[in-house]
Amino acid sequence: MEINSVALIGLGAMGSFFAPRLEACLGKDKFCVIAEGERKKRLEEQGITVNGVVHRFRILPPKEGKRVDLVIMAVKDTSLEQAIQDIRQFVGEDTQILCVMNGVDSEEKLAYEYGWEHVLYSYMRVSIVMKDGKTEFNPYSGKVYFGEKENEEPYTQRVQAIARLFEKSDIPFQIQKDMLHGIWHKFACNIGENLPCALLGIPFGSLIKSEPADEIRMAAMREVQQIALKKGIILTDEQLNRQKEALYRIPFYNKPSTLQDLENKRKTEIEMFAGAVVRMGKETGVDTPICWMLLKAIQVLEEKNIGLLEENR
Repeated sequence: MEINSVALIGLGAMGSFFAPRLEACLGKDKFCVIAEGERKKRLEEQGITVNGVVHRFRILPPKEGKRVDLVIMAVKDTSLEQAIQDIRQFVGEDTQILCVMNGVDSEEKLAYEYGWEHVLYSYMRVSIVMKDGKTEFNPYSGKVYFGEKENEEPYTQRVQAIARLFEKSDIPFQIQKDMLHGIWHKFACNIGENLPCALLGIPFGSLIKSEPADEIRMAAMREVQQIALKKGIILTDEQLNRQKEALYRIPFYNKPSTLQDLENKRKTEIEMFAGAVVRMGKETGVDTPICWMLLKAIQVLEEKNIGLLEENR
């Protein structure tokens, strides 16, 4: 099994991590970005700028899709349901799908639609800020994690095939032994870092400087830890405490995605983050007062952004 053709949906911050390197490796005929309408027109005319280089990729609308060996989904949660339908023409008998977005249930949604034989687990660890189609980041400062639910050498053929592609494309990656643990650990970190920063209007670096902000971070992560435990996934205190070390490796003024969304008056992924924690807390009997507060507070900020809190509305 070899991966010789790739389609990417979601050419934002996460998508920019993959697109230039995949096109350079595969060529324009074997790599495309899925988009339509005004977004397609904008990407064709303006492209995106990554580390000072303008890239204009081959853009295909969903209805003109051709089967590829690999589909990479790097969309936001608010676009996931539509993206699941938009990739349909690109999925053939042997197509594999990596959905590198945040959250803990995107793979299940994809498997429901296409079957587990097409879906691998994946997530990313990287801090990228994109504004007005431009981004600058160290291409080796993060990596993509992927694999079956559990991975032991020798890896399955499809895992090995994607690994070979990423090696040829110079894309940093890691095949993790326990993918569910990795996904839930990242989810806990997102809840603890992304959401407090968004609510308080502070960059990642402030979590290092401010003891009260760090206390909020840890309290939110512990709610996720308790829910994960109910699901048989053990996130240890040591792992949560050690996460603070990772914050020192992120540029101080980098802003998490939810804060970027609020500042740009876009719909956030708060339902996928705190909303999911509150829902799963009710299902498992875990109290989630911190995440409930983060959920409601950021929903208020969304209302403010669209003018619902103005006197004449």
